[in-house]
Amino acid sequence: MLSFMSRMSVTEPVPPALATLLTDDAIGRSALRKASWRLIPLIALGYGIAYMDRLNISFASLQMNRDLHFSASIYGFGAGLFFVSYAACEIPSNLLLYRVGARRWFARIMLTWGLLAMGMMFVKTPVQFYVMRFLLGMAEAGFFPGVIFYLAQWFPAHMRARAISRFYISFPLGSVLMGVIAGSLLGLQGKAGLAGWQWLFLAEGLPAVLLSIVFWLYLPAAPVEARWLTEDERQWILHHVNYGDAVDPHSENVRRVLRDPRVWQISLLFLCMLTCSYAYIFSAPAILQAITALSNRNVGFLVATMSLLGAPCMILNAMHSDHTRERHLHIAIPFLVMAGGYFIGGLSIAPFLAVPALAIASLSYFSMQGPLLGLASSFLHGKSAAAGIATMNTIGILGGFAGPYWMGLAKDFTGTYQPGLLTLIVPSLVGAATLLMMRSRSKAGGQRWRTQ
Repeated sequence: MLSFMSRMSVTEPVPPALATLLTDDAIGRSALRKASWRLIPLIALGYGIAYMDRLNISFASLQMNRDLHFSASIYGFGAGLFFVSYAACEIPSNLLLYRVGARRWFARIMLTWGLLAMGMMFVKTPVQFYVMRFLLGMAEAGFFPGVIFYLAQWFPAHMRARAISRFYISFPLGSVLMGVIAGSLLGLQGKAGLAGWQWLFLAEGLPAVLLSIVFWLYLPAAPVEARWLTEDERQWILHHVNYGDAVDPHSENVRRVLRDPRVWQISLLFLCMLTCSYAYIFSAPAILQAITALSNRNVGFLVATMSLLGAPCMILNAMHSDHTRERHLHIAIPFLVMAGGYFIGGLSIAPFLAVPALAIASLSYFSMQGPLLGLASSFLHGKSAAAGIATMNTIGILGGFAGPYWMGLAKDFTGTYQPGLLTLIVPSLVGAATLLMMRSRSKAGGQRWRTQ
């Protein structure tokens, strides 16, 4: 629900009493502190579980592919199908969230994806695998861009990269938890007549179902529904998010937003980033096991260690980006470092070279999240934000299909993952070049990405 302030003209004078309230730093700090503690941990927990249920298949594949006789291509295609349905349902899901409210829609998303994630334990054939992954992507569609849109209703633009990175830290931490417990769950092979990979799907799908109830009961749809805010705090948030961001009265026009070249430029950045990321992540346990010859449990701990190091990289780069109010270089440099990591990891199978290189590539991916998502939400407001952010994520998420499928084909064709890793240099460099071009054009044209 949009407040009356979101519809005020940017030139309309603010009443003196309201102006005094809105410049009260103590009220602002209190409002943002409450929003941070009440919303971000719950959303972070939800996204961490979503990430586990999306990618636990990478660990399950260590046993499942052997038990079900899946080739790397079958596995890669099925893993990537998740993102086809996810992309197709992204914009409709985000528009429905805008209509029915975040609380109801997030709870529905979590319930359906949790049930389907547990249902993965019954897969026996490639067709069943494809159908379940497609349905899982459909169920989860809209959660991530919905969260970005939702947080944009609570935090001013200059606070947004930090707010996003604080919820998004659940991404690497979800990887840590998945890595730590995956080996133990795979070790339950044969218990109660179930394979280890079946235990993995069952145990990691159930929390989403339970958490959907918590979202339904406790998540406010918007600041106007937050009973834990005082009226002064509520007005401070509404003003600084909507009126304070100098909303363009035409920004509610969805068609106008979809003609904005910035939307398509950022969409390309998402595509490059996610192609690289998911190509590696879905095969990471198998790649690292081939390089190091470690057991399933120890490979899990190795993945967990890499992800744990990603958390401070994500937070620190986002904080520095907000402090300097610069986005482009805070994303372009990680893209370049990521290209270097894939280059070394693709040329060498020596553990002392390949493992650190792949770890650096992962850390670079984690570090660019806050600035890139802050850039994506910096010029979109209201209904246009729901459509614009979903469009960016829809195009970008197709990389989640292309990357794993390509990596599977490369593995089957060459017998090793190294050539596939080398090809990830290309989207990494395209992403860096796109950002540098955007930065150059912004300076030449006097355009400024508004982050204040």
